[in-house]
Amino acid sequence: MDAFTYFMPTEAFFGRDCVLREGGRMKALGTHALVVTGKSSRKNGALADVLAALGANGQTATVYDRVSPNPTVACVREGVALLRAAGADFLVAVGGGSPMDAAKAIAALAVCERPDADIFAGGYGAALPMAHVPTTAGTGSEVTPYAILTNDAGMTKTSISSAAMFPRFAFLDGKYMRDMPVSVTVNTALDAFSHAVEGMLSRKKTPVSDVLAEACLRILYPLLARTKGCLSPDERDGLLYASMLAGMTIAQSGTTAVHGMGYFLTYRYGIDHGRANGLLLGGMLRLCAKKGVPALDAILAACGDTLDGVCATLGALLGARERIPQDVLRTFAHRAMDNKNIKKSAYEPTEAEVLEIYRSAFCGAD
Repeated sequence: MDAFTYFMPTEAFFGRDCVLREGGRMKALGTHALVVTGKSSRKNGALADVLAALGANGQTATVYDRVSPNPTVACVREGVALLRAAGADFLVAVGGGSPMDAAKAIAALAVCERPDADIFAGGYGAALPMAHVPTTAGTGSEVTPYAILTNDAGMTKTSISSAAMFPRFAFLDGKYMRDMPVSVTVNTALDAFSHAVEGMLSRKKTPVSDVLAEACLRILYPLLARTKGCLSPDERDGLLYASMLAGMTIAQSGTTAVHGMGYFLTYRYGIDHGRANGLLLGGMLRLCAKKGVPALDAILAACGDTLDGVCATLGALLGARERIPQDVLRTFAHRAMDNKNIKKSAYEPTEAEVLEIYRSAFCGAD
């Protein structure tokens, strides 16, 4: 067996009311929390539980609830300014991928200030401590060292990564998802599915990341077809657990061409990140079959389905496709070749193959 490493410093607590039950752990993080969130956490009860847990610890909190989908550098700057003005010394992220990504970037920039032009250059050696409370089941950001931000200069989305950005604690409670809209349930589940699949198709995968990915797929794939219906609390918990496993996968393996290609769709057309991944997955899997990528058999075995069956399941969830002009797809394909995720792919595609994946996703494009 080849040599590999495994690093996962996040302590995760899973189960009903875990924020209230285990929130005392956050006392070790500091005295004043910047709570980074969106608007939905006030409705689903997550923010109230976090504030109650912090209050029980004798900690004070400042709430930053202006995080929008696909957070920008300006959003992060605003968060850093509020953190410093409030005198906060740790962060709690509450929400989906956007608040969690924003919190990580705020935590890093609060310690390592740099100009906008250098934000995506990497090299963040430290960050303020964090706890994360996910309220969607897709991103897995509560157990990864990545933050994905809108990169206006590059007209895409770009990740920053540092081991310092692993949250110290993660609290996962499916009750916060009980009233989640169907579209959010579907798109976040597609994101988690993409993480597990891409993790197994990454050149950086390890034996441990494959175990995590296969465990995720065995739980998640049977639930995918249920995401458009009325899910039970146990099924919501299953989605959240699978999302965490997928996040743990990519924390080791990273993602591949699908993510790199999907960022253009989100930036240019506002297509939800999970949906963007889902739109591209079918074409990517068929390319893997054509190229004889060995991991494909393990992926299908974990799903318990055929390639045609997986593609049909994805198609049913995605529904009608967006219409994107062919010249735009050609531009996306050309620009995608500069994305670092392309070379992480075991199925490393050519520009012509990337274009074919885009075309297969938007077969009705002008």
